[in-house]
Amino acid sequence: MAPTGAQPEPIRQFTFYVLTKSYAEVVKEVEGADVLPTRDQFIENLKCSPELKSWIKAHDIVDLTSPDVDKLLTVNDIMNVPEFFAAYERSNSGGVTKGFPLPKYRESDKESNPERYQKQKQEFLAATRKFIETNPATVQGIELELSGVNPKTNWDNLHAEHRRKVAQQAPDTAQVKYLAAKTQTDLDGHAFISGLPAGNYWVSTLGNEATSGDRRLVWDVPVSIQPGQSTRVDLSNLNATDNRKLSSP
Repeated sequence: MAPTGAQPEPIRQFTFYVLTKSYAEVVKEVEGADVLPTRDQFIENLKCSPELKSWIKAHDIVDLTSPDVDKLLTVNDIMNVPEFFAAYERSNSGGVTKGFPLPKYRESDKESNPERYQKQKQEFLAATRKFIETNPATVQGIELELSGVNPKTNWDNLHAEHRRKVAQQAPDTAQVKYLAAKTQTDLDGHAFISGLPAGNYWVSTLGNEATSGDRRLVWDVPVSIQPGQSTRVDLSNLNATDNRKLSSP
């Protein structure tokens, strides 16, 4: 393998595995045994209001703290989605925003005087709607108040745990079900295997990286062995996958 701008060097004392199935397919097999919920299934399981679930689905967004969320919100969104309304109140009440409507209704009136409670609540909601329409800039920064209901952390954790399981289980599955042979390179970077029946195989590192300089290479190379013949396989940067590039932004 060759780091960028440097001479190739042998891959010394590194283990390679000969599989009867592509390691990429083994990974897919393991992923299929631990199926992630779809985005809609994930949203349905969120502990939030039905209105927020509908909004997230309609806008194809999971990160409610994204700086652009406030630009997506309409007056109706803020008024009809409880989490948005509460976030808007927190962002503007307490003297933060001049002229922001203050509720006159009291929760104690909900039972003792429901008519007054409902009247004052509707007046407050109407005043708040008018205030938003008149002062659209007050919506800016609302995403800062949505961290408590932001589903992105759980979404990311779900996928991170899935990747961890696959990374842990795929090498075990490959060795238990599909391993034909394994070998380790010597100090010159050579390795030898004998006694394999004719057939199609894959030479793999099972996701383990060979590193040199800025390179982090893995291999999953198909090989065909003919009856009564020796087969030579040259592994290099050309038939490897560079994990460093895959993980770059």
